[in-house]
Amino acid sequence: HHLQMKRRCPNCRFIKKVTLNNYKLTFRSKYGAADIEKKIGKKVFGALYIISKTAEKRLDVYEEYPSLYKKMYFNYQNKKVMTYIMSKKSKLVPPTVKYLNVIKQGYKDCKLNMKSLNAALLPLKHLQR
Repeated sequence: HHLQMKRRCPNCRFIKKVTLNNYKLTFRSKYGAADIEKKIGKKVFGALYIISKTAEKRLDVYEEYPSLYKKMYFNYQNKKVMTYIMSKKSKLVPPTVKYLNVIKQGYKDCKLNMKSLNAALLPLKHLQR
């Protein structure tokens, strides 16, 4: 969500959409918050931003680092990239409508394939919030 990122990290810069192979998108915790987990053959679509160390500290607060999320580092085109993943893999929980709308806007802003988001939501259809 470009506007949300600008609010949280005023000097951040969107670079491009990216694909993280061998991971899948899930929703969990009491919040129904987005998470990724290792899954061979799956893909997670996301956005690559350049952020400052100050912005990273601000994001740490929003992402409840290190209690809810921890940081995961990986190489992307010979650059060190960071993302957040949940510290504890709790049960799957559907996102709230409000939270899901934020994620959908992010998918639109970054021109990500909405089918991948819908596929991640499919296993949650039978669960109650």
